[in-house]
Amino acid sequence: MKKGTRIALILGAIPFVTMVFALPLVNRIEPILLGLPFLLFWLLAWVVLTPVILALAYKLEKKYNPPEEEEDQ
Repeated sequence: MKKGTRIALILGAIPFVTMVFALPLVNRIEPILLGLPFLLFWLLAWVVLTPVILALAYKLEKKYNPPEEEEDQ
C-alpha cells in the first residue's frame, strides 16, 4: 500500500472512531458549550470536521498517487 493511501485511510478513520468509539468517554451533560450539552456539541463538531478531514485525505491521496495520464492513440 502506498504512503498516501495509508495516510488517507488513517485520516478517514478518525471521524468514525471519534463518533462511534469515543462516545462513552464524552457522554456527559456538563460542561455546556454554546448552549449544548457536551455530547451533542461533540457530535456536531465532528459532523463539521469530517468533511474537512476527508478533503485533506483526498488531497494527500492525490498528491502521493497522481492519476495516470492516458496516452492518445
